[in-house]
Amino acid sequence: MSSSEQPKREVMFQSTSSSGYSNGYHHGGGSGNGSGGTHVAAHRLRRGCSSRSRDYGSGSNLRVSNRMVQQQKEEDEDTATDGASNSCTGFDMAYFHSYAHLGVHEEMIKDRPRTESYRNAIFQHQDRIAGKVVVDVGCGTGILSIFCAHAGAKRVYAVDASNIAVQANEVVKANNLSDTVIVLHGRVEDVEIDEEVDVIVSEWMGYMLLYESMLGSVITARDRWLKPGGLILPSTATLYLALVTHPDRYSESIDFWRNVYGIDMSAMLPLAKQCAFEEPSIETITGENVLSWPHVVKHVDCYTVTLHELESVSSRFKFKSMMRDGNQRKKRAIPNEALVLSTAPEDPSTHWQQTLIYFYDPIEVEQDQVIEGSVTLSQSKENPRFMNIHLEYASNGRRFVKESVMR
Repeated sequence: MSSSEQPKREVMFQSTSSSGYSNGYHHGGGSGNGSGGTHVAAHRLRRGCSSRSRDYGSGSNLRVSNRMVQQQKEEDEDTATDGASNSCTGFDMAYFHSYAHLGVHEEMIKDRPRTESYRNAIFQHQDRIAGKVVVDVGCGTGILSIFCAHAGAKRVYAVDASNIAVQANEVVKANNLSDTVIVLHGRVEDVEIDEEVDVIVSEWMGYMLLYESMLGSVITARDRWLKPGGLILPSTATLYLALVTHPDRYSESIDFWRNVYGIDMSAMLPLAKQCAFEEPSIETITGENVLSWPHVVKHVDCYTVTLHELESVSSRFKFKSMMRDGNQRKKRAIPNEALVLSTAPEDPSTHWQQTLIYFYDPIEVEQDQVIEGSVTLSQSKENPRFMNIHLEYASNGRRFVKESVMR
């Protein structure tokens, strides 16, 4: 078909991510092709316990967090400052408290692609884990720590600052693993482990890969305890960006106001667009929604990534729109037969879903139309666990800017 014969499609941005569990000690940048599994295109829908809880209500049990704040205050008085602060903020306390809710862990454990990928990766690396010392960063209920114990680990330090650590310790006891799995109730920045470790395992990925900034805790654990040549699972992660179309979402949220029981309520449209599309949205889409090959925004090598480089991530992109014909899926290259956990629209759905950044007014595109620009993801100065998104894009001589915050 020529471009003039192609139907027009409305477009917005979507991001996906993938995490790799590789056999080698260290892998360089190769980011591969194809859509992975983190997300960019709208705002994360709050569905009670069905997305990782961001209910920062004042819970009753902040014992651990308050202790950590006092401990950090004393440390800060002793050490004026030597670089980035590791203090436990009120936002951190609320974040840890949110993970005390069992529903969050239930959702993650029931995510079979996620949980089975971790279990498979642990047993795929059994020769690197058996008889070794492991630290599980953000252990939650302790399921990954127990997988490591079943794989023959000599000792597993299961670290979590949330009060779910209390239940994790009971789970360890119930499975007769107290001699192997040691639950440490506190932040990675604060707890003490009096030996180097051979392996770090952590399920740190947030929406849009980097949301929640939990990767920083993995970096801290790596720099504090990991032996040279040690193993990190996952070893790499990649954030992808692509063009997508989702006209049903516009129809449900925006076009609805044009005719409400025969009443013209189009005066509501500006407010409706702001309410629906101001923030990124966490939704599940399919490969049929995707209108371009994906672009790599950030490739993370967990062996070398630094805290500083995660403060702000920028990338320029140039997309050429396409109308899917059912044969356009592009396979990602998987180095060294690494096991990959993907959140791409084409792959089995996960609790991460996809992150969509909607334009307030969709762009109509034709086959091979070019959309180019840049995206910057930066940690919020208000709360580093929040993500500021700055998106600039241009097509057919028109330029646009979209800014949003993922809270």
